Amino acid sequence: MARVSLSTIVVAHDSLAELRRSLPPLVEQLTAADELIVVDNASSDGLETELARLAPGARLLRLTHNVGFAAGANHGAEAARGELIVLLNPDAIVQPRWAEAIRAPWGGSWAAWMGLVMLKDGSAINTSGGVLHFTGFGWAGQIGEPAEAAPPALAEVGFLSGACLAIPAVTWREAGGFPEHFFMYCEDVDLSLRLRLTGATLAVAPDAQVTHEYQFVKGGRKWRLLERNRWATLIRTYPGVLLLAVSPALLAAEFAVWAMALRGGWGRMKALATLDLARGLPRLLHERRAVQAGRRVSASAFAAAMTFELSSPYFGAIARRPVVTNLLRIYWRMVLALLRYSAG
Repeated sequence: MARVSLSTIVVAHDSLAELRRSLPPLVEQLTAADELIVVDNASSDGLETELARLAPGARLLRLTHNVGFAAGANHGAEAARGELIVLLNPDAIVQPRWAEAIRAPWGGSWAAWMGLVMLKDGSAINTSGGVLHFTGFGWAGQIGEPAEAAPPALAEVGFLSGACLAIPAVTWREAGGFPEHFFMYCEDVDLSLRLRLTGATLAVAPDAQVTHEYQFVKGGRKWRLLERNRWATLIRTYPGVLLLAVSPALLAAEFAVWAMALRGGWGRMKALATLDLARGLPRLLHERRAVQAGRRVSASAFAAAMTFELSSPYFGAIARRPVVTNLLRIYWRMVLALLRYSAG
């Protein structure tokens, strides 16, 4: 069987310093049948001049303004000619045999998959697959755990990380790519959930490793986008019966987030996120109708990959207290029972 062709897409914005490190090892692994597309979100760091030296043969799509990661990825995918689209962060450095490993799941039962993302020095995991709480909070699975703890083989994940995401071009186009109005953050969660609505399964390919210069830094606009897009994902993708069943928890979470925002000094960003959501609600409801029209699985099956545990280290000790965990467990069991009963 012929080797599947890759279209590797890197969305960059003033990322030349990172690309100097990441592009040469990537180019070494690509074949003549593959292509590298660099989407330049109006950078001012000289990328256009230096790209030919860093990656001879790469195609540059230079945009007139910064449209964000989601729209940038869509531009790259629209121009792609390969069978397998691979999104790669500009600071993600591919490890030996990455190109072969990222192709390996092709033709199997997985609709889309991701590489194993390691922290910068490669000794610990950045993410082995996204973990999604039923309230829409998502985080990097196994973050900080030693490399030896990674899955030994292809394994199902809650959602795919956009840092190294592989999806057949046909599947990407059928799904409609990323929602461009997200700009950045949560677009990978949204795409993953839309794929799950069709009955798709998602995986991590642990042999396809990249290292990633990850820092958990939030503030300012990032908080605004994260909160706005979390709610947009819920509205767009959750089946109605699931949305209704978790609404008390969503309300409780909203009070908790507001308290954290006010205490953490980003209350204004949370208010702006809420205003963004209110303004965008008509569009989100319109998009919701289109997304839900493509649903092929029950709400129960859709929710099966979610968790009740707030196990991310960034939630703090209070989220992992036994009383909180037990209450969430009981609540989630009740929700799942309701979903099975409703057969919605």
